[in-house]
Amino acid sequence: MDDDELTAILEDSGLSPYQAEAYVALLGLGTASATDVAESCDVPDPRIYDVLRDLESKGYIETFQQDSLTARARDPKEVLEDLRSRSSKYLDAAETIEERYNQPEISDHEVSIVKRFDTVLNRAVDLIDAAENQIQLGVNVRQFYELERALRDAHERGIDIKLSICTDPDEEAPAVEDIEGTCTEARHRELPSPFLVLVDRQWTCFAPHRHSVSEYGVLVNDPTHTYVFHWFFLTCLWEIWDTIVTERTPETPTTYVDLRYAVRDIEPLLREGATIEATVEGFITSTSEHVELTGTITDVDYIGSTMDRTDPVPLVQLAGRISATIESDGTTYEIGGWGAVLEEIEATNITITDIRYE
Repeated sequence: MDDDELTAILEDSGLSPYQAEAYVALLGLGTASATDVAESCDVPDPRIYDVLRDLESKGYIETFQQDSLTARARDPKEVLEDLRSRSSKYLDAAETIEERYNQPEISDHEVSIVKRFDTVLNRAVDLIDAAENQIQLGVNVRQFYELERALRDAHERGIDIKLSICTDPDEEAPAVEDIEGTCTEARHRELPSPFLVLVDRQWTCFAPHRHSVSEYGVLVNDPTHTYVFHWFFLTCLWEIWDTIVTERTPETPTTYVDLRYAVRDIEPLLREGATIEATVEGFITSTSEHVELTGTITDVDYIGSTMDRTDPVPLVQLAGRISATIESDGTTYEIGGWGAVLEEIEATNITITDIRYE
């Protein structure tokens, strides 16, 4: 580093131009009179005495009388500590700027575009840790293991977790024993896929798959946008792929977090004359108040019910408006699914507690 560069940096650190020039000159001279210092730099003779006294007050030099005012640089330990401290602050500021640029503050009803996948992954971990009801995710093998701890903790809290593990055609899914305890059900998609995590019908974390030419991510805090990603999950990552792990059994109780899957199982039972007892948790659509109902499911209805019926009903037939009717304490309620507006209740959990044939 030459004298000009060193002088400029000292100016950045807080010295005036004259002070920086005088100090650099004195470093080269060792011990020198004020006049010699002035001659070695661009500080005018009348100003050199004030400049040297200012440098002394800052701890850069010391002065003494020897025929004339003489100066020498002090042990630079304190100066170096100050410069290193300033350097550290600059680095901290640079890291903070980068972090805030790549991970903007997330506020209500916000869609944020971020530049790094790590930002999306870290946000997904935080959201999984805070999940209260359900998680749907599509991940590759490496991403599964990166989320494994958070998924196991959520599973232990009773969160319903649907896990789609997406691999290249020649790649194997994780061992069953690795997957057990991380989800309610897991399926294996033998195609690469974007990274997708949906939490509590509200949050979406999305990033392109690893073969994408660009790296970016999308963070969504909005139920309407998340609903669109939910259908991508159902149609592309879930419906047609083989189940490799499941906790569902033929025995009741059976809990659903999606009314469409509940209706798919309930409708054939109703046609056979079964009495279906259930507990429904959700929200009153007119007030958003939490509600829990226990009673008998008496009917289901969906736009696709006019089509030829098969068991199980294809998902496409359940893509429109869908509802169920429950009688509880002598009152009949119409239950809707995610984003219900016309029905009285938006269901978040439907638990079939008993099925009887009389």
